[in-house]
Amino acid sequence: MLGDFSYCNPTKLYFGKNALGGLETELAKYGKKVLLVYGGGSIKKNGIYDDVIAILRKCGKEIAEVSGVMPNPTYAKLLEGAKVAREFGADLILAVGGGSVCDYSKGVSVSAYCKEDVWEKYYERFEEPDCKIIPVGCVLTMVGTGSEMNGGSVITNTEKKMKVGQVFGEEVFPKFAILNPEYTFTLPEYQMTAGFFDIMSHIMEQYFSGSDDNTSDYIMEGLMRSLIHSSRIAVKNPHDYEARSNIMWTATWALNTLVAMGKDTDWEVHMIGQAIGAHTNATHGMTLAAVSLPYYKMIMPYGIDKFKRFAVNVWGISLRGKPDKEVALEGLKAMEVWMKEIKLVMSAKDLGVKKDMLGAIADSTLIMQGGYKVLTRNDVIKVLEDSLNYE
Repeated sequence: MLGDFSYCNPTKLYFGKNALGGLETELAKYGKKVLLVYGGGSIKKNGIYDDVIAILRKCGKEIAEVSGVMPNPTYAKLLEGAKVAREFGADLILAVGGGSVCDYSKGVSVSAYCKEDVWEKYYERFEEPDCKIIPVGCVLTMVGTGSEMNGGSVITNTEKKMKVGQVFGEEVFPKFAILNPEYTFTLPEYQMTAGFFDIMSHIMEQYFSGSDDNTSDYIMEGLMRSLIHSSRIAVKNPHDYEARSNIMWTATWALNTLVAMGKDTDWEVHMIGQAIGAHTNATHGMTLAAVSLPYYKMIMPYGIDKFKRFAVNVWGISLRGKPDKEVALEGLKAMEVWMKEIKLVMSAKDLGVKKDMLGAIADSTLIMQGGYKVLTRNDVIKVLEDSLNYE
């Protein structure tokens, strides 16, 4: 049964080769002070930084910068950015980068004027902000997270060995996002394919949950088929605009809250993957890839009808009078073949995980309630062991 819900997404998107032209229009809506946030400096090498700065100056903006935002943004870095935003008096935070930069910027937006312990309020108690929120805009350079059109903010607390995602309400969603697929062309293959699986995992963790025959499921099956098709093209030719533009658009719809409507949603793969990231600083999408097959094989018996449907509608597996379990396993096997084809990490050992770390990683894993099976700590360890032993 389709559950009750309310839906709102306030983010305005500008998509395509000329999308950056929308930035000047959006900047007119905000005050003079813009905090520019970006990562390790790739935007200076590829020219995006210069293009953005030129538009900011044309619009008469005062600019402060926070650079060096890492792929797994830390709590210490979050506090640093919040201090800069507050002291500068930022009227707008402009995130130029991938999902981590967007996530980080949303975290800064709600932390700059927060009078409580930021980690406890947002990342332990998962409360909404009750302070001034600085609006955020995004210029996206890497796809995968969907952060350009949602309220998510994933931050790593290195002292507590916790990587936690807070999903804020619509007040924290980016006010606008610039999506030019050409900005993603220069990504290294490893980062590109990690992003592809992040998209796939977002869809699957909403698909394998709750009501099993609603509109969201049909949309998600189409999104997954599109991603699989375009990813195969992109790994052979990363500059194929059609493939990269379809992947960018799929990534946005995978996690802009639309397909979650009427679903319980799962997210346990993300919780295990994020725990690995907290202990190893491994690339996010690859942590998801490394644990997905062990996880889905574990929960498959509890949602066998949906896994059968996944096999048939996403991977084209033939029924031919075969038992449901056989069809479902063939679907997961087809996914495994695709994962290898696009060169994903299949074992946690390739991310720096060692056997003596499994208990600590399990202790850092948040247990979610929305999937077909609620895991125990021992279940989490089993998933990690199966990933570690993957050959």
